[in-house]
Amino acid sequence: MNKVILDVDTGVDDALAIIYGIESKKIDFLGITTVSGNVPLDMTEKNTRKVLKLIGREDINVYPGADRPLLREAEYEYRVHGSDGIGNALDDMEIEHAKEEQFAPDFIVEQAKKYKGELTLIMVGPLTNLALALRKEPKIAGWIKEVIVMGGLVSKAGKGNSLPNSEFNIYADAEAAAIVFHSGLEVTLVSLDVTLQTYMKLEHIEELKGTKYYDFVLNSTEVFRSFSKKRYGTNGCALHDPLTIGYFLDRSYIETEKYFVDVETLSSLGYGQTICDFRNLWEKEPNVNICVNVDAERFIQDFINILKQA
Repeated sequence: MNKVILDVDTGVDDALAIIYGIESKKIDFLGITTVSGNVPLDMTEKNTRKVLKLIGREDINVYPGADRPLLREAEYEYRVHGSDGIGNALDDMEIEHAKEEQFAPDFIVEQAKKYKGELTLIMVGPLTNLALALRKEPKIAGWIKEVIVMGGLVSKAGKGNSLPNSEFNIYADAEAAAIVFHSGLEVTLVSLDVTLQTYMKLEHIEELKGTKYYDFVLNSTEVFRSFSKKRYGTNGCALHDPLTIGYFLDRSYIETEKYFVDVETLSSLGYGQTICDFRNLWEKEPNVNICVNVDAERFIQDFINILKQA
């Protein structure tokens, strides 16, 4: 089975990605690493462990990582994910004290060395943990099989969610993203270009009625869906992070092409923008697989079916 580390900043769609990945029964999660992003680090760690308890997989260890971006001040997305990061859907759940003290970047380095050529990193938050791991041990760029990143906005200028041309995960730590993109790792960027086509609407959620995850999905996405309705006119939850898991499970969901991609780290107008050189004006070697098309309806239905069967 595939060896995977999932790196999360557990808000709502991260939680759905964790459920989807585990319930697929096709991924061997070596561990889950957490990072400051949607909410502060202590919340991401707590939310992750609550979701694992909900699933019944408390045997999967959670490793806390960076509690801030490399250089800038942290910004959080309570408007989208609620005051606790998961729409207060698991407020009544009690969890034990954290048992893992190993720093997430150290865990990444350790596992990359142990499983050379076999390890996939699925990163659905800011890329701070991986950037720190690369700084500590640059050789992991040759040891890790691939990195699948939820992040960026490539071709749909003006349709970002942090700045007009910037997506939150890259915007949250653009310097870290630049380190990862230029590391030599095999990187695929599952960007807003495709994730914003995968809205889970109320009618999809109602398909889960009577199943294990109905209450959690309905309640956790309420704030997210309300925000989407006010901002974008769609009463739904974009499945950003689950689609990233989906691409790992089934490459046919998404069509990709490889180009040179860089990250803006200096401009106040475009900080965090992922700039793709479609015409090879810079004449640089392609470094990132970008997503140019998605079979959205099939993915959404497959996602719902996995949760229904749990």
